[in-house]
Amino acid sequence: MNKNAVWAVLVIAVVGALIVIGFLNKKDTINIMDENTNATTTVDAYDANPIAVFETNQGAFEVELQLDKMPITAGNFIKLAKAGFYDGTRFHRVIKDFMIQGGDPLTKSQPENVAIHGTGGPGYAIEDEFVTGQSNVRGTISMANSGPNSGGSQFFINLVDNTFLDFDNPVSQGKHPVFGKVVSGMEIIDKIGTLPTVPGDRPVEAVIVNKVTIR
Repeated sequence: MNKNAVWAVLVIAVVGALIVIGFLNKKDTINIMDENTNATTTVDAYDANPIAVFETNQGAFEVELQLDKMPITAGNFIKLAKAGFYDGTRFHRVIKDFMIQGGDPLTKSQPENVAIHGTGGPGYAIEDEFVTGQSNVRGTISMANSGPNSGGSQFFINLVDNTFLDFDNPVSQGKHPVFGKVVSGMEIIDKIGTLPTVPGDRPVEAVIVNKVTIR
């Protein structure tokens, strides 16, 4: 075999190896559609459900994001968290024996204008993603919304079983998709849930989300 033929064989072998390695390392992706613009955002899929680590001024807690069951809703949260969207926001609504709510960017950009807290979002809405078996029980994280297909960035964490918020509850007062569950630090969430509040369910002491990290 001449020198050129040897080089050709080596090149083919190297290219083939690179293709195989790339295939083995390839991650699946999930597309999230913006209901307002029809634009799509792609996020990586994971071998196991990712964990969102919330670092707050009250302590840290961790939430498993159920990307396997709720790819649209959990994927949207991951996208926002990775962009730093939630860093510096506040839990603006705290109701003892019910839930704590956060995710409004206005609590970060206009912290003193409490009258508008709870009205902000990412500038788009995602479709409601309802899956049988996903229930608003204690320790789950769920989408806040103002009606069908109006969720964006706001979420709440259930302090108790609130199954009346489930989409398939016959006497449901709301339809809120659950997309994860607390796996560590529930005592921190319970502590936030007992903080003193003023009218409007706003905690007297600001509850600040310093950072949300996805791992």
